[in-house]
Amino acid sequence: MSDDKKSIVMESEGALEKTYDDFCEELPEQDCRYGLIDLEFETDDGRPTSKIVFIAWNPDDAPIRSKMLYSGSKEALKRVLVGVGIHLNATDASELDYESSILPSVKKFA
Repeated sequence: MSDDKKSIVMESEGALEKTYDDFCEELPEQDCRYGLIDLEFETDDGRPTSKIVFIAWNPDDAPIRSKMLYSGSKEALKRVLVGVGIHLNATDASELDYESSILPSVKKFA
């Protein structure tokens, strides 16, 4: 969010060689963020593929004001992300776990 809390601004951009773990490390432990990541994975039948995924990081222990601000602006952001069909919400680190949470959710759309 911008300093005046009136617009959404890009805080950082990851290089193509960065991993999903690198993405997760960039998320603050006690504040909200939005993230967009291009996940490359293998489908259940062995085909390599990728999907662009929007992740709303809204941790349980973030300040209430921040949680409300991010929750309230999420739909507006999703509307402008044309072509991004996978939207996930995470409120704690377990919901960001690649193998048990993210990958199964993304494979539903492959």
